[in-house]
Amino acid sequence: MAMRSQAEIAIVGAGIVGLAAALRLAADGRDVVVVDPNEPGAGASFGNAGTLAPYACVPVGNPDVLRSLPGLLLRSDSPFAMRWAALPQLAPWLARFVRQSFPARARANAVALGGLLKDALPAWRELAATAGASALLREGGCLYAFRKAGDSDAGSWAAAMRAELGVRFERLTTAQVAALEPNLPAMAGGGVLFPEAVRIVDPGALTTALAAALAGAQGAMTRAAVERIDIRSDGLIWLDGPGFSMEARKVVIATGAWSKPLAAQAGDRIPLETERGYHVEFAAATPLLGRPVCPIDLGFYLTPMEGRLRAAGTVEMGGLAAPASARRLAFIESKAREIFPDLGPPISKWLGFRPSLPDSLPVIGRSRRSASVIYAFGHGHLGMTLAAITARHVVRLVSGGGNDADLAPFAATRFTAFP
Repeated sequence: MAMRSQAEIAIVGAGIVGLAAALRLAADGRDVVVVDPNEPGAGASFGNAGTLAPYACVPVGNPDVLRSLPGLLLRSDSPFAMRWAALPQLAPWLARFVRQSFPARARANAVALGGLLKDALPAWRELAATAGASALLREGGCLYAFRKAGDSDAGSWAAAMRAELGVRFERLTTAQVAALEPNLPAMAGGGVLFPEAVRIVDPGALTTALAAALAGAQGAMTRAAVERIDIRSDGLIWLDGPGFSMEARKVVIATGAWSKPLAAQAGDRIPLETERGYHVEFAAATPLLGRPVCPIDLGFYLTPMEGRLRAAGTVEMGGLAAPASARRLAFIESKAREIFPDLGPPISKWLGFRPSLPDSLPVIGRSRRSASVIYAFGHGHLGMTLAAITARHVVRLVSGGGNDADLAPFAATRFTAFP
């Protein structure tokens, strides 16, 4: 990866969002350099649940979660955990999260997410074709499964919201779930199938394909850490870090969970925190499932991938510095074995960092100090799903077009409207 000192467009961050935006810009003939200290897609873009989820319009903060939050925090087997040592740091974020969980705000957030998700899959199919990676996307939907009789999301705020926003779903009986996924144990509460969801057979391979296509489109990559952004009086942007400096006409900040300090230098205080996500993988020469399956009470997905089964998800609030939680990894492994008792020993264990905002909406738009600094981060659980559609918006913003009113729910300035 060559070191460049000048670029028309510098994209800070080589995760799936940054790569998607870079490829679209380079395919349009723009001079693009992606800057990241790590290999492309080395973070959350690598270790996620591999599901493109157009049904996921329900924000994490919603009335259902608000009612169950005390129990989630106190249960030893909860899919939601917190590192209590981080509570002083997290308290302001949690206060915002609670406020965003009340019905009116949660509904507004769901409507905004639904609007962004509407074109997420068409954008991905176009981008995957550009990258020669269409074979990595597989149709077949995603299944929510209820293990206990009487368990269901029918009547929940989340289900009502999905219905209001036109999300396609099919309620399945226990027998129908068994017919769809015969290797699952009996799901006494049935399930919900989201038929439009798409699985990714290998998220790491997908980011690699995007990086290769970027190089083929004459896009460049530089291995460096960006620590400072200087918006100069002549309109140019100066990026600086250890052993690195670059001048650019436009800069896109797409550094996921590490975006907060860079946005602050560009004039915007963003209440970004980190959801620590985990996965445990098991060898599976023959696929155990035909599609991603989420046993709802466990809070993670079981996704069939090339030669393996990935159990990925849960939420742990606790920042970027602490090591992986052995207890969280053991939870995922033990619960995966409740579903599939014959799994062999894990072949990999992983911790990644989701960039999480209290309203579950990403930040997409121009910075306060300069229209030449553009934000594309904070996608939470939906970074993979929303990468391609975010890239479309980034292209318009970089080109000076686009309707900022359409992106108002995702603007950085929305955080000045409440404490």
